[in-house]
Amino acid sequence: MAETMISLSRTLQAAALSLAVLPITAVAIAPPAVADARGRTDAGASARRMLAQLKVAAPLSLRGYSHRRFQPRWAHHKGECDAREVVLARQGRGVRRNGACQAVKGVWRSPYDGKVLRSVKQVDVDHVVPLAYAWRSGAKRWSQAKRRAFANDLSRPELFVVSHSVNMAKGGQGPQSWRPPRRAYWCRYATSWITVKHHYRLFVTRAEKVALLNMLRTCGR
Repeated sequence: MAETMISLSRTLQAAALSLAVLPITAVAIAPPAVADARGRTDAGASARRMLAQLKVAAPLSLRGYSHRRFQPRWAHHKGECDAREVVLARQGRGVRRNGACQAVKGVWRSPYDGKVLRSVKQVDVDHVVPLAYAWRSGAKRWSQAKRRAFANDLSRPELFVVSHSVNMAKGGQGPQSWRPPRRAYWCRYATSWITVKHHYRLFVTRAEKVALLNMLRTCGR
C-alpha cells in the first residue's frame, strides 16, 4: 500500500512539473511586431546580396525609347482581363468589374503616399522600375517580346496601384532622385526595385546603388 502511495505521489509531482513549463513555452513565441521586424530585416539582407550582384554602369542613352517599345497596350492574362485589371483586383478591396473586366468600383491604398483611393479615376498602376529607366538600364538591348513581358510582369513586384498624383510626381525617375513620400515604405520600395532589376539583370548606376542602400537601412526598424 505504501509503495502504491509513493508511486501516486511521484506521478502527481511529474504532472505538476509538466504543467509548470507550459507558460514558458508559450512566452517563447515572438509577438507579431517582432516577427514583422525580423521579416523586413531578412528582406533587407537578401536585397543587399542581390544588389551586390548587379553590374554598376553609366546609364544608356534614351535615344529610340518610346512607351510603345514596351507596352503598346496592356497584355491580356485571363480572358478579357488585362494585366492592369488583374493588379487593380488583387490590390483593392470590394473591387467590382464590368462585362469587359474593367474595375468600376473599389477601394485602394496607395503605398507610396498612404492615400486611400475610392475612385478608379484616382488610381494608376505604376511600374516600380519605370519603363524609360529600364531602357537606360539595359532593356534598350532587349527584344520587343522581352520588353513587353517586363511591362506586364505579374510575378515580380513591378506593378503596384498608387495614386495618380504620386505617380505623376515619380515619372521616370530612379531612387537617387525620387523616393516614396512615406518613409515607412522605403524598405519595401528598395527591395522591390532590386528584386526586379536582379531578375532581369538590369544594371544600376553608382548613385542609384547608394540611394538604394540608404533606403535599405530602414528595413527592420
